[in-house]
Amino acid sequence: MLSLHTSPLEQPGSGDAGGMNVYVRSVAVELAKSGVGVEIFTRASDPHHPPSVELAPGVTVHHVAAGPRRKIAKEALPALEAALAAGVADLQPYRAPRRFDVIHSHYWVSGTAGLAVARAWDLPLVHTMHTMARVKNLRLQAGEKPEPQVRIDGEQDIVDGATRLIANTSTEAAELESLYGANPREVDVVAPGVDLNIFSRRNSDASRAALNIPQNVFHVVFAGRIQRMKGPQVLVRAAAELHARRPDIPLHVTILGAGSGSEVLDLQPLIDSLGLHAQVSLRPPVGAAELAGWFRAADVVAVPSFSESFGLVALEAQACGTPVVAANVGGLPKAVGHGRTGLLVDGHDSARWSAELERLHDDAGFRRALGRGAAVHASAFGWNRTAMLTAQSYLQAAEQFSAHSVR
Repeated sequence: MLSLHTSPLEQPGSGDAGGMNVYVRSVAVELAKSGVGVEIFTRASDPHHPPSVELAPGVTVHHVAAGPRRKIAKEALPALEAALAAGVADLQPYRAPRRFDVIHSHYWVSGTAGLAVARAWDLPLVHTMHTMARVKNLRLQAGEKPEPQVRIDGEQDIVDGATRLIANTSTEAAELESLYGANPREVDVVAPGVDLNIFSRRNSDASRAALNIPQNVFHVVFAGRIQRMKGPQVLVRAAAELHARRPDIPLHVTILGAGSGSEVLDLQPLIDSLGLHAQVSLRPPVGAAELAGWFRAADVVAVPSFSESFGLVALEAQACGTPVVAANVGGLPKAVGHGRTGLLVDGHDSARWSAELERLHDDAGFRRALGRGAAVHASAFGWNRTAMLTAQSYLQAAEQFSAHSVR
């Protein structure tokens, strides 16, 4: 696997680490459990990184030397494409014939490097986009820069050159076809999963007590990178409207996350200007077990993103038995069942978001019913299923590549 711009060893919710990190790590571990050996290549971004680290039995992470051994903005990574590809392709003993059967790249930076590595090693390339430039550019917010042409061109090269593509949802598959001209017969739809051992329904009262959240508080949680595309500013404004309209609601919003590269959004000035010091708290990202505790301590988890290929946070929250209020964009309608596991909101108008939060506060019975439905819904999304379908895509890619090579 190639995950060159961000490592599966990093903490999700900060920098460039997010759902993709969880995805790569979880799929790799589950593939290894089924007997598929996985070696992950990522860029060495710290002078103290060892050459290799065992992530789990059957899964090894290799740190590839390319560029400075420090964190750099992902916008600067295209300039390192050749170095990244060479850093992987030239590693010994990985050049040995048929050590690998398939290369699976994640995100466009890995995909463009993956095309070169696949040619060097004479192997099929399977690629997962996770996000796409043309999709993001269709949903740009005021003041945001569009994704650069170099990324659009790179993604087009990947679609044209990969043996198979994996899409998170049928919506993403359709976008690959309509925006990049992907062959629908070469696109596999594989939904991400959730670690059901960690994210599970347990005693919410105990979780609240552990986190000092009073039982009477209407607690809303956001978890993710603090950037405009993820929409935490929408939630803060909605909280301000709800608090002004309904001061009787003991509202508290917890925002878990950190900024991401050049896209850092400073929420504190907005919170200060709206007078929400007592209603909104900003906290750093946390590990999976602690995150599950925050989800259980929430009445609602908000996912107000402007673009999501799927929305792992929404699935993880639901697995904890917590309903989700999510934007009706991208893959979120697949992750959240409107009226069954949560609510989908059209657009990002703060008045509309505050109205939906108010509705869930006032109708506790409906909220509890959504929570029950959420836990049942999420239980069908184990990572073992994702890994099984991914392995099937690998087999198809290997067969397809072999048949093409024979011709």
